[in-house]
Amino acid sequence: MEIKLVDSVFELLKAEIPLNEYNRYIKQLSFNEKESKADLIVFNVPNQLILNWIKTRYALKLSQLFELKTNMKHSIGFIIKNSLNSDIKKTSLKVQNLENMRSSILNPSYNFDNFIVGNSNRFAYSTAKTIANKPGLVYNPVFIYGPTGLGKTHLIHAIGNYAQNRNKTAIYITSEQFMNDYIHHLKNDTMDKFREKYRNCDILLIDDIQFFQGKVGTQEVFFHIFNELHTMKKQIVLTSDKPPKMIDGIEERLKTRFEWGIIADISIPELETKISIIKKKCELDKVDLTNDIINYIATNMGDNIREIESAIININAYASLMRQEITLDFAKKVIKDQIKENHENINIEDIIYIVSKNENIKPSEVKSKKRMQKIVEARRIVIYLTRVLTPNSMPSIASFFGMKDHTAISHNIRKTSELIQSNESFRLKIDELKNKILNKSGQQ
Repeated sequence: MEIKLVDSVFELLKAEIPLNEYNRYIKQLSFNEKESKADLIVFNVPNQLILNWIKTRYALKLSQLFELKTNMKHSIGFIIKNSLNSDIKKTSLKVQNLENMRSSILNPSYNFDNFIVGNSNRFAYSTAKTIANKPGLVYNPVFIYGPTGLGKTHLIHAIGNYAQNRNKTAIYITSEQFMNDYIHHLKNDTMDKFREKYRNCDILLIDDIQFFQGKVGTQEVFFHIFNELHTMKKQIVLTSDKPPKMIDGIEERLKTRFEWGIIADISIPELETKISIIKKKCELDKVDLTNDIINYIATNMGDNIREIESAIININAYASLMRQEITLDFAKKVIKDQIKENHENINIEDIIYIVSKNENIKPSEVKSKKRMQKIVEARRIVIYLTRVLTPNSMPSIASFFGMKDHTAISHNIRKTSELIQSNESFRLKIDELKNKILNKSGQQ
Protein backbone atom coordinates (compact mmCIF):
# COMPACT_ATOMS: atom_id res chain seq x y z
CA MET A 1 0.00 0.00 0.00
CA GLU A 2 1.60 3.26 -1.12
CA ILE A 3 1.36 6.46 0.87
CA LYS A 4 0.41 8.25 -2.39
CA LEU A 5 -2.72 6.11 -2.59
CA VAL A 6 -3.63 7.00 0.99
CA ASP A 7 -3.11 10.70 0.23
CA SER A 8 -5.32 10.49 -2.86
CA VAL A 9 -8.10 8.82 -0.86
CA PHE A 10 -7.84 11.53 1.79
CA GLU A 11 -8.20 14.18 -0.93
CA LEU A 12 -11.40 12.50 -2.14
CA LEU A 13 -12.72 12.35 1.42
CA LYS A 14 -11.82 15.99 2.02
CA ALA A 15 -14.00 16.98 -0.94
CA GLU A 16 -16.99 15.09 0.43
CA ILE A 17 -17.12 16.04 4.12
CA PRO A 18 -17.27 19.34 6.07
CA LEU A 19 -13.82 20.96 6.20
CA ASN A 20 -13.95 21.47 9.96
CA GLU A 21 -14.56 17.71 10.48
CA TYR A 22 -11.70 16.85 8.13
CA ASN A 23 -9.32 19.16 10.01
CA ARG A 24 -10.52 18.11 13.44
CA TYR A 25 -10.59 14.33 12.93
CA ILE A 26 -9.24 12.96 9.64
CA LYS A 27 -6.02 14.97 9.93
CA GLN A 28 -5.36 13.13 13.19
CA LEU A 29 -4.92 9.85 11.29
CA SER A 30 -1.48 8.65 10.22
CA PHE A 31 -1.03 5.70 7.87
CA ASN A 32 0.66 2.67 9.50
CA GLU A 33 2.43 1.03 6.57
CA LYS A 34 4.09 -1.64 8.73
CA GLU A 35 0.81 -3.11 10.03
CA SER A 36 -1.16 -2.70 6.79
CA LYS A 37 -1.74 -5.61 4.42
CA ALA A 38 -3.25 -6.08 0.97
CA ASP A 39 -6.79 -6.26 2.36
CA LEU A 40 -6.27 -4.31 5.60
CA ILE A 41 -5.43 -0.62 5.87
CA VAL A 42 -4.26 0.46 9.31
CA PHE A 43 -4.11 3.97 10.75
CA ASN A 44 -2.64 5.31 13.97
CA VAL A 45 -5.03 7.46 16.00
CA PRO A 46 -4.07 9.68 18.95
CA ASN A 47 -6.81 8.65 21.40
CA GLN A 48 -10.01 6.71 21.98
CA LEU A 49 -12.21 9.75 21.30
CA ILE A 50 -10.87 10.17 17.76
CA LEU A 51 -11.11 6.41 17.21
CA ASN A 52 -14.79 6.29 18.25
CA TRP A 53 -15.66 9.25 16.06
CA ILE A 54 -13.94 7.98 12.90
CA LYS A 55 -15.22 4.41 13.32
CA THR A 56 -18.75 5.74 13.66
CA ARG A 57 -18.67 8.30 10.87
CA TYR A 58 -15.95 7.59 8.33
CA ALA A 59 -14.54 4.04 8.49
CA LEU A 60 -17.10 2.83 5.95
CA LYS A 61 -16.50 5.85 3.71
CA LEU A 62 -12.72 5.27 3.80
CA SER A 63 -13.23 1.63 2.85
CA GLN A 64 -15.45 2.65 -0.05
CA LEU A 65 -12.93 5.16 -1.37
CA PHE A 66 -10.04 2.70 -1.17
CA GLU A 67 -12.15 0.17 -3.07
CA LEU A 68 -12.97 2.78 -5.67
CA LYS A 69 -9.26 3.46 -6.17
CA THR A 70 -8.03 -0.15 -6.15
CA ASN A 71 -11.07 -2.25 -7.15
CA MET A 72 -10.40 -4.37 -4.04
CA LYS A 73 -12.32 -4.73 -0.80
CA HIS A 74 -10.45 -3.45 2.27
CA SER A 75 -11.01 -3.51 6.00
CA ILE A 76 -9.97 -0.49 8.03
CA GLY A 77 -7.94 -0.94 11.23
CA PHE A 78 -6.84 1.46 13.94
CA ILE A 79 -4.07 1.51 16.55
CA ILE A 80 -4.18 4.00 19.39
CA LYS A 81 -0.78 5.65 19.75
CA ASN A 82 1.06 4.91 22.99
CA SER A 83 -1.57 2.38 23.94
CA LEU A 84 -0.44 -0.48 26.19
CA ASN A 85 -2.66 -2.73 24.12
CA SER A 86 -1.16 -2.67 20.64
CA ASP A 87 -3.74 -4.99 19.08
CA ILE A 88 -5.20 -3.64 15.86
CA LYS A 89 -8.79 -2.57 16.31
CA LYS A 90 -10.11 -3.81 13.01
CA THR A 91 -13.32 -2.47 11.54
CA SER A 92 -14.98 -5.14 9.43
CA LEU A 93 -17.01 -3.59 6.63
CA LYS A 94 -19.30 -5.17 4.09
CA VAL A 95 -18.61 -3.38 0.83
CA GLN A 96 -19.35 -5.05 -2.46
CA ASN A 97 -16.93 -5.03 -5.38
CA LEU A 98 -17.47 -2.02 -7.61
CA GLU A 99 -17.55 -4.18 -10.72
CA ASN A 100 -20.54 -6.11 -9.38
CA MET A 101 -22.67 -3.47 -7.69
CA ARG A 102 -26.11 -4.59 -6.66
CA SER A 103 -26.83 -2.15 -3.86
CA SER A 104 -23.57 -0.33 -4.16
CA ILE A 105 -22.23 1.24 -0.99
CA LEU A 106 -25.64 1.97 0.52
CA ASN A 107 -25.75 2.99 4.17
CA PRO A 108 -28.29 0.64 5.81
CA SER A 109 -28.93 3.10 8.65
CA TYR A 110 -30.59 5.53 6.21
CA ASN A 111 -34.22 4.53 5.69
CA PHE A 112 -37.65 6.11 5.43
CA ASP A 113 -38.62 5.13 8.98
CA ASN A 114 -35.91 7.23 10.64
CA PHE A 115 -36.23 10.25 8.33
CA ILE A 116 -37.92 13.07 10.26
CA VAL A 117 -40.58 14.75 8.13
CA GLY A 118 -41.52 18.43 8.46
CA ASN A 119 -42.79 21.22 6.25
CA SER A 120 -39.27 21.83 4.96
CA ASN A 121 -38.86 18.35 3.43
CA ARG A 122 -42.35 16.82 3.17
CA PHE A 123 -42.62 17.08 -0.62
CA ALA A 124 -39.18 15.57 -1.22
CA TYR A 125 -39.94 12.75 1.24
CA SER A 126 -43.31 11.96 -0.37
CA THR A 127 -41.73 11.96 -3.83
CA ALA A 128 -38.94 9.64 -2.69
CA LYS A 129 -41.40 7.14 -1.15
CA THR A 130 -43.55 7.20 -4.28
CA ILE A 131 -40.72 6.36 -6.66
CA ALA A 132 -39.28 3.77 -4.27
CA ASN A 133 -42.60 1.93 -4.56
CA LYS A 134 -42.88 2.39 -8.33
CA PRO A 135 -39.38 2.99 -9.73
CA GLY A 136 -39.31 4.33 -13.29
CA LEU A 137 -43.11 4.47 -13.59
CA VAL A 138 -44.21 7.72 -11.94
CA TYR A 139 -41.61 10.53 -11.90
CA ASN A 140 -38.38 10.09 -13.82
CA PRO A 141 -35.91 11.55 -13.15
CA VAL A 142 -36.30 12.90 -9.63
CA PHE A 143 -34.05 15.84 -8.81
CA ILE A 144 -33.71 16.69 -5.10
CA TYR A 145 -31.89 19.89 -4.16
CA GLY A 146 -31.11 21.93 -1.07
CA PRO A 147 -28.26 23.15 1.17
CA THR A 148 -25.65 20.73 2.53
CA GLY A 149 -26.57 18.57 5.48
CA LEU A 150 -30.38 18.73 5.35
CA GLY A 151 -31.15 15.12 4.35
CA LYS A 152 -30.74 14.72 0.58
CA THR A 153 -28.25 11.86 0.97
CA HIS A 154 -30.44 10.21 3.61
CA LEU A 155 -33.38 10.18 1.20
CA ILE A 156 -31.58 8.67 -1.77
CA HIS A 157 -29.99 6.00 0.44
CA ALA A 158 -33.49 5.27 1.75
CA ILE A 159 -34.70 4.83 -1.85
CA GLY A 160 -31.82 2.46 -2.56
CA ASN A 161 -32.31 0.42 0.61
CA TYR A 162 -36.05 0.15 -0.03
CA ALA A 163 -35.31 -1.10 -3.56
CA GLN A 164 -32.70 -3.58 -2.36
CA ASN A 165 -35.16 -5.09 0.11
CA ARG A 166 -37.49 -5.72 -2.85
CA ASN A 167 -34.79 -7.42 -4.94
CA LYS A 168 -34.19 -4.41 -7.16
CA THR A 169 -30.71 -3.48 -8.36
CA ALA A 170 -29.70 -0.04 -7.06
CA ILE A 171 -26.48 1.83 -7.61
CA TYR A 172 -25.65 4.69 -5.27
CA ILE A 173 -22.59 6.76 -6.11
CA THR A 174 -21.42 10.32 -5.61
CA SER A 175 -20.61 12.44 -8.66
CA GLU A 176 -16.95 12.38 -7.59
CA GLN A 177 -16.94 8.58 -7.45
CA PHE A 178 -18.72 8.36 -10.81
CA MET A 179 -16.03 10.56 -12.40
CA ASN A 180 -13.23 8.54 -10.84
CA ASP A 181 -14.85 5.30 -11.97
CA TYR A 182 -15.19 6.69 -15.50
CA ILE A 183 -11.52 7.79 -15.60
CA HIS A 184 -10.39 4.41 -14.24
CA HIS A 185 -12.21 2.48 -16.97
CA LEU A 186 -11.15 4.95 -19.65
CA LYS A 187 -7.48 4.51 -18.75
CA ASN A 188 -7.81 0.73 -18.66
CA ASP A 189 -9.75 0.58 -21.93
CA THR A 190 -12.69 -1.13 -20.19
CA MET A 191 -15.48 1.31 -21.05
CA ASP A 192 -17.76 -1.56 -22.09
CA LYS A 193 -17.72 -2.80 -18.49
CA PHE A 194 -18.38 0.74 -17.23
CA ARG A 195 -21.43 1.23 -19.46
CA GLU A 196 -22.77 -2.24 -18.73
CA LYS A 197 -22.56 -1.71 -14.99
CA TYR A 198 -24.68 1.44 -14.98
CA ARG A 199 -27.12 0.35 -17.69
CA ASN A 200 -28.00 -2.87 -15.86
CA CYS A 201 -29.37 -1.29 -12.69
CA ASP A 202 -33.03 -0.69 -11.82
CA ILE A 203 -32.30 2.54 -9.96
CA LEU A 204 -29.35 4.89 -10.39
CA LEU A 205 -28.76 7.30 -7.50
CA ILE A 206 -26.15 10.02 -7.99
CA ASP A 207 -25.33 12.40 -5.16
CA ASP A 208 -24.06 15.99 -5.65
CA ILE A 209 -24.52 16.14 -9.42
CA GLN A 210 -23.33 19.78 -9.38
CA PHE A 211 -19.74 18.50 -9.33
CA PHE A 212 -20.16 17.40 -12.95
CA GLN A 213 -19.82 21.07 -13.86
CA GLY A 214 -17.02 21.68 -16.32
CA LYS A 215 -16.32 17.93 -16.72
CA VAL A 216 -17.10 17.60 -20.44
CA GLY A 217 -16.13 13.93 -20.84
CA THR A 218 -18.07 12.85 -17.76
CA GLN A 219 -21.14 14.78 -18.87
CA GLU A 220 -20.97 13.19 -22.31
CA VAL A 221 -20.87 9.62 -21.03
CA PHE A 222 -23.54 10.34 -18.41
CA PHE A 223 -25.79 11.91 -21.06
CA HIS A 224 -25.88 8.62 -22.99
CA ILE A 225 -26.33 6.50 -19.84
CA PHE A 226 -29.17 8.78 -18.74
CA ASN A 227 -30.93 8.44 -22.12
CA GLU A 228 -30.68 4.66 -22.14
CA LEU A 229 -31.90 4.25 -18.56
CA HIS A 230 -34.78 6.65 -19.15
CA THR A 231 -35.80 4.84 -22.35
CA MET A 232 -35.77 1.52 -20.48
CA LYS A 233 -37.90 3.09 -17.69
CA LYS A 234 -35.13 2.66 -15.13
CA GLN A 235 -35.38 5.13 -12.24
CA ILE A 236 -32.85 7.99 -12.03
CA VAL A 237 -32.49 10.07 -8.84
CA LEU A 238 -30.09 13.01 -8.60
CA THR A 239 -29.23 15.45 -5.82
CA SER A 240 -27.63 18.86 -5.90
CA ASP A 241 -27.18 21.94 -3.73
CA LYS A 242 -29.20 24.02 -6.22
CA PRO A 243 -31.90 23.52 -8.90
CA PRO A 244 -30.81 22.49 -12.44
CA LYS A 245 -31.19 25.96 -13.98
CA MET A 246 -28.76 27.43 -11.44
CA ILE A 247 -25.90 24.94 -11.91
CA ASP A 248 -23.15 26.56 -13.96
CA GLY A 249 -20.95 24.47 -16.24
CA ILE A 250 -23.58 21.80 -17.01
CA GLU A 251 -24.62 21.35 -20.64
CA GLU A 252 -28.11 22.64 -21.43
CA ARG A 253 -29.18 19.29 -22.85
CA LEU A 254 -28.43 17.68 -19.47
CA LYS A 255 -30.20 20.44 -17.53
CA THR A 256 -33.23 19.91 -19.73
CA ARG A 257 -33.24 16.20 -18.94
CA PHE A 258 -32.87 16.87 -15.23
CA GLU A 259 -36.18 18.76 -15.47
CA TRP A 260 -38.06 16.01 -17.34
CA GLY A 261 -39.45 14.47 -14.18
CA ILE A 262 -39.98 16.21 -10.87
CA ILE A 263 -37.86 18.69 -8.91
CA ALA A 264 -38.17 18.61 -5.11
CA ASP A 265 -36.38 20.91 -2.72
CA ILE A 266 -35.37 20.43 0.91
CA SER A 267 -35.24 23.76 2.69
CA ILE A 268 -34.03 24.88 6.11
CA PRO A 269 -35.98 22.95 8.76
CA GLU A 270 -38.26 24.83 11.11
CA LEU A 271 -37.21 24.70 14.76
CA GLU A 272 -39.73 21.99 15.72
CA THR A 273 -38.49 19.71 12.94
CA LYS A 274 -34.88 20.27 13.93
CA ILE A 275 -35.64 19.39 17.55
CA SER A 276 -37.37 16.20 16.36
CA ILE A 277 -34.33 15.33 14.23
CA ILE A 278 -31.99 15.80 17.21
CA LYS A 279 -34.20 13.60 19.41
CA LYS A 280 -34.20 10.89 16.75
CA LYS A 281 -30.40 11.11 16.38
CA CYS A 282 -30.08 10.77 20.17
CA GLU A 283 -32.35 7.73 20.12
CA LEU A 284 -30.41 6.06 17.29
CA ASP A 285 -26.99 6.86 18.80
CA LYS A 286 -28.20 5.91 22.31
CA VAL A 287 -27.33 9.34 23.72
CA ASP A 288 -29.39 10.63 26.64
CA LEU A 289 -29.76 14.43 26.44
CA THR A 290 -32.21 16.60 28.37
CA ASN A 291 -34.66 18.86 26.57
CA ASP A 292 -32.61 21.91 27.64
CA ILE A 293 -29.52 20.54 25.91
CA ILE A 294 -31.49 19.53 22.82
CA ASN A 295 -33.03 23.00 22.58
CA TYR A 296 -29.61 24.61 23.02
CA ILE A 297 -28.14 22.55 20.17
CA ALA A 298 -31.17 23.26 17.98
CA THR A 299 -30.95 27.03 18.39
CA ASN A 300 -27.17 27.41 18.29
CA MET A 301 -25.74 24.84 15.86
CA GLY A 302 -27.17 26.06 12.57
CA ASP A 303 -29.02 23.61 10.31
CA ASN A 304 -26.39 21.21 9.00
CA ILE A 305 -27.61 17.89 10.40
CA ARG A 306 -24.16 16.28 10.00
CA GLU A 307 -22.64 18.98 12.21
CA ILE A 308 -25.44 18.56 14.72
CA GLU A 309 -24.83 14.81 14.86
CA SER A 310 -21.13 15.56 15.31
CA ALA A 311 -22.00 17.71 18.34
CA ILE A 312 -24.18 14.95 19.84
CA ILE A 313 -21.47 12.30 19.43
CA ASN A 314 -18.80 14.62 20.82
CA ILE A 315 -20.87 15.38 23.93
CA ASN A 316 -21.49 11.68 24.56
CA ALA A 317 -17.87 10.67 23.88
CA TYR A 318 -16.42 13.29 26.21
CA ALA A 319 -18.91 12.41 28.97
CA SER A 320 -18.04 8.71 28.62
CA LEU A 321 -14.27 9.24 28.66
CA MET A 322 -14.40 11.71 31.54
CA ARG A 323 -17.08 9.73 33.41
CA GLN A 324 -19.16 12.87 33.83
CA GLU A 325 -22.88 13.50 33.81
CA ILE A 326 -24.13 15.34 30.73
CA THR A 327 -25.44 18.68 31.97
CA LEU A 328 -26.23 21.80 29.95
CA ASP A 329 -23.04 23.52 31.12
CA PHE A 330 -20.99 20.45 30.22
CA ALA A 331 -22.58 20.27 26.75
CA LYS A 332 -21.90 23.98 26.16
CA LYS A 333 -18.22 23.51 26.98
CA VAL A 334 -17.84 20.51 24.67
CA ILE A 335 -19.35 22.18 21.60
CA LYS A 336 -18.25 25.77 22.25
CA ASP A 337 -15.73 25.67 19.39
CA GLN A 338 -18.38 24.51 16.93
CA ILE A 339 -20.73 27.26 18.14
CA LYS A 340 -17.91 29.78 17.80
CA GLU A 341 -17.30 28.72 14.18
CA ASN A 342 -20.94 29.48 13.40
CA HIS A 343 -20.89 32.83 15.16
CA GLU A 344 -17.64 34.19 13.75
CA ASN A 345 -19.08 35.03 10.32
CA ILE A 346 -22.14 36.92 11.60
CA ASN A 347 -22.37 40.69 11.23
CA ILE A 348 -25.06 43.22 12.07
CA GLU A 349 -26.07 43.73 8.42
CA ASP A 350 -26.89 40.01 8.12
CA ILE A 351 -29.07 40.23 11.22
CA ILE A 352 -30.89 43.33 9.94
CA TYR A 353 -31.52 41.70 6.56
CA ILE A 354 -32.96 38.47 8.04
CA VAL A 355 -35.07 40.18 10.71
CA SER A 356 -36.49 42.78 8.28
CA LYS A 357 -37.34 40.05 5.76
CA ASN A 358 -39.05 38.05 8.49
CA GLU A 359 -41.03 41.10 9.66
CA ASN A 360 -41.82 42.23 6.10
CA ILE A 361 -40.20 45.66 6.44
CA LYS A 362 -37.27 47.34 4.68
CA PRO A 363 -33.75 47.01 6.17
CA SER A 364 -33.42 50.80 5.96
CA GLU A 365 -36.45 51.16 8.26
CA VAL A 366 -34.73 49.15 10.99
CA LYS A 367 -31.85 51.63 10.96
CA SER A 368 -34.17 54.65 10.75
CA LYS A 369 -35.68 56.72 13.57
CA LYS A 370 -39.25 55.65 12.73
CA ARG A 371 -41.42 54.84 15.76
CA MET A 372 -44.07 52.57 14.20
CA GLN A 373 -44.64 49.63 16.55
CA LYS A 374 -43.64 46.99 13.98
CA ILE A 375 -40.37 48.79 13.21
CA VAL A 376 -39.58 49.44 16.87
CA GLU A 377 -40.05 45.75 17.67
CA ALA A 378 -37.87 44.69 14.74
CA ARG A 379 -35.15 47.14 15.81
CA ARG A 380 -35.30 45.80 19.37
CA ILE A 381 -34.91 42.22 18.10
CA VAL A 382 -31.93 43.23 15.92
CA ILE A 383 -30.25 44.91 18.90
CA TYR A 384 -30.81 41.84 21.10
CA LEU A 385 -29.55 39.36 18.48
CA THR A 386 -26.54 41.53 17.65
CA ARG A 387 -25.51 41.52 21.30
CA VAL A 388 -26.11 37.76 21.66
CA LEU A 389 -24.64 36.54 18.36
CA THR A 390 -21.79 38.96 17.64
CA PRO A 391 -18.82 40.37 19.60
CA ASN A 392 -20.18 43.92 19.22
CA SER A 393 -20.22 45.85 22.49
CA MET A 394 -23.22 47.90 23.62
CA PRO A 395 -21.45 51.20 22.85
CA SER A 396 -20.63 50.02 19.31
CA ILE A 397 -24.25 48.94 18.74
CA ALA A 398 -25.43 52.33 20.05
CA SER A 399 -23.07 54.06 17.63
CA PHE A 400 -24.38 51.97 14.72
CA PHE A 401 -27.97 53.01 15.43
CA GLY A 402 -27.04 56.64 16.13
CA MET A 403 -28.00 56.49 19.81
CA LYS A 404 -26.37 58.75 22.40
CA ASP A 405 -24.91 56.02 24.60
CA HIS A 406 -25.26 52.35 25.52
CA THR A 407 -28.04 52.98 28.08
CA ALA A 408 -30.75 52.71 25.42
CA ILE A 409 -29.16 49.49 24.13
CA SER A 410 -29.14 48.02 27.63
CA HIS A 411 -32.82 48.95 28.05
CA ASN A 412 -33.73 47.30 24.72
CA ILE A 413 -31.89 44.11 25.59
CA ARG A 414 -33.52 43.93 29.05
CA LYS A 415 -37.04 44.39 27.64
CA THR A 416 -36.44 41.73 24.97
CA SER A 417 -35.03 39.28 27.53
CA GLU A 418 -38.08 39.78 29.76
CA LEU A 419 -40.42 39.17 26.83
CA ILE A 420 -38.55 35.97 25.93
CA GLN A 421 -39.05 34.73 29.51
CA SER A 422 -42.76 35.59 29.66
CA ASN A 423 -43.98 34.94 26.10
CA GLU A 424 -43.49 31.46 24.65
CA SER A 425 -44.43 32.41 21.07
CA PHE A 426 -42.00 35.34 21.14
CA ARG A 427 -39.24 33.06 22.44
CA LEU A 428 -39.84 30.63 19.58
CA LYS A 429 -39.74 33.53 17.14
CA ILE A 430 -36.34 34.61 18.51
CA ASP A 431 -35.07 31.02 18.36
CA GLU A 432 -36.20 30.71 14.75
CA LEU A 433 -34.46 33.97 13.80
CA LYS A 434 -31.27 32.79 15.51
CA ASN A 435 -31.55 29.59 13.52
CA LYS A 436 -31.84 31.47 10.20
CA ILE A 437 -28.94 33.79 11.04
CA LEU A 438 -26.65 30.93 12.09
CA ASN A 439 -27.51 28.97 8.97
CA LYS A 440 -26.65 31.95 6.74
CA SER A 441 -23.28 32.37 8.46
CA GLY A 442 -22.55 28.66 8.18
CA GLN A 443 -22.97 28.77 4.39
CA GLN A 444 -20.57 31.69 3.81
